[in-house]
Amino acid sequence: MNTFFENIKQGLHRILKAFVYSYDGFKAILKSEPAFRQELVLVAVLAPLSLRFDVSTASHAIMIFSLFFILFAEMVNTAIEVVIDRISPDVHPLSKKAKDIGSLMVLLAFINVFVIWAVILL
Repeated sequence: MNTFFENIKQGLHRILKAFVYSYDGFKAILKSEPAFRQELVLVAVLAPLSLRFDVSTASHAIMIFSLFFILFAEMVNTAIEVVIDRISPDVHPLSKKAKDIGSLMVLLAFINVFVIWAVILL
C-alpha cells in the first residue's frame, strides 16, 4: 500500500515538473519568436471574434481550435529550427529541408484556418 501512495506522489511531482517545463517553453518562445507573438495576437483577436458569429457550438469550437493549431505548428517549427541550429550553424541541404518542412506546416495551419472559417461562415 505504501508503494501505491509513493507512485501517486511521484506521478503528481512529475506532472508539476511538466507544467514548469511547459511554462519555461512558453516564456522561451514568447521571448525569442516574433512570429509566435504575432500569431498569439491573431488568436487573441479572432478567438473571441468567432463567438460573435451565429453558428453552432461545435462550429465555434472548430474555429477556435483551428486557430490554436497555428500556435502548435509554430511551436513545432521553432523546435525544429532550434535543434537544427544547435546541431550546426552551417547551411546543409538536410537542415534546409527540415526547416522548410516546418515552415510549410505553419503555412498549412493558416490555410486550415482560412478554409475552416470560410466553410463555416459562407
